[in-house]
Amino acid sequence: MDTHSFSLHPQQTDGDESRAQATGAAGAQPLDSVADHSAAAVELTDLTKSFGANTAVDGLTLTIPRGKVTSLLGPNGAGKTTTIEMCEGFLRPDSGTLRVLGLDPLENSTQLRSRIGIMLQGGGAYPGIRVGELVELTASYSAHPLDVPWLIDLVGLSGLEKTTYKSLSGGQQQRLSLACALVGRPELVFLDEPTAGLDAQARHLVWELVEALRADGVAVVLTTHHLDEAEALSDQVFIIQKGCLVASGSPAELQRTARERSAPHVRVVIDRAAAQRDSSISEVVNPAVLAQRASQHGLTLTAEHIRTEDDGAKGADTFLVATQPTAAAFASLASACADLHAPLIELSAATPSLEDIFLDLTGKDA
Repeated sequence: MDTHSFSLHPQQTDGDESRAQATGAAGAQPLDSVADHSAAAVELTDLTKSFGANTAVDGLTLTIPRGKVTSLLGPNGAGKTTTIEMCEGFLRPDSGTLRVLGLDPLENSTQLRSRIGIMLQGGGAYPGIRVGELVELTASYSAHPLDVPWLIDLVGLSGLEKTTYKSLSGGQQQRLSLACALVGRPELVFLDEPTAGLDAQARHLVWELVEALRADGVAVVLTTHHLDEAEALSDQVFIIQKGCLVASGSPAELQRTARERSAPHVRVVIDRAAAQRDSSISEVVNPAVLAQRASQHGLTLTAEHIRTEDDGAKGADTFLVATQPTAAAFASLASACADLHAPLIELSAATPSLEDIFLDLTGKDA
C-alpha cells in the first residue's frame, strides 16, 4: 500500500454535520469555544504524580509542538507511561498544569476524544471484538474518519475484518491498534511502543506512516525502546530519568552536546566472518588484543580505552576507542587490524548515537 497518498486532512461530506451531532455527547460545550488552536500540542508545567511513596513524575516541565515527531525516552520506571497516561486523560496529576491541544484532558475529555489518537502498548481491546467492528467503532467517535476498509488494508489486515482480536498474532494486534489510533484523523497521536513485536516490513510501514503524519501536520508523541527508531524519526527528544527531565533537544543537538562534553572516540568496525575464516589468525579480536596490537604501532592504549558496541551489523565487530581521531591513530589501528588479519569495514571518528547519549545519561539499557 502506498503511504505517500496517506492524509488525515478532513474532506467534509454532506453527512458530516449530522454525524458530528450524533457522535457528540449531549450537552457538551462546543469545541471551538474552549479550544486554543494556536496552543502547543502538549504543555506540561511542574507536573507531579505519585503512587504511595513512589514519585513517578517529579516536577516535569516540557512542551511538545504541533506538526512534529517527539520521542519520550527513559529506562523502565522513568515515568514515561505515567506522563503519557496523564496526557491521555487516564490519570489525574497530583499537582502542576497540563494542557493537550489547549485543553484540560480531564475536564475536556469529550472534546479531545475526536482530536487525539492513542495506540496503547498491549492493545487493551475486548478479546471477542472483530477487527472491522473495532475500527468502525473507533471511527464512530469522529465526524471525519478515514475510510475504514482502506485503512485496514493500509496496515496490512485486509482479509481479517471478521477475525476476533484474541485470534490475532501480537504483531497483528499492534497493526490494529495503529489503525484505531489513526482512523479519526487526529491532530495529535500518542504511539506507545508502536513497533514492538513487528517484523521488519511492518516496522518500516510504521516509520512511513509516522513520516506521513508529520507531513500532514499531525503531532506525534512516540515512546520506544528502539533508540535507532527515535533517532531516525524524531524532531525532538525528551529523556526522562526518575520522573525528571534530564535532557532535551533534537537528535543532532543532543549529539553535538555529547561531543562537546565527552572524550573523542574512533570507531573501528572489522569483518568478523572474514577474520574467523582466516586460519592464520591465532587470536580472537577483543578490546585487550586490539589495544595491545595498537600499542605496538605507537598508539598507547589499554583494554579500558576500548569498548564494544552492538550496532546491529551481522558478521561485524565494532569497537569504540577512546583516543583523538588523528591520522597517526588511524594508521596505528589500521596496522593493528592488519596484524590480526581482521579486514576493516570502517575506521572513522565516532559521532555519539542517541543510544550512547541515553546510556550516558541514564546508565541503563533502553
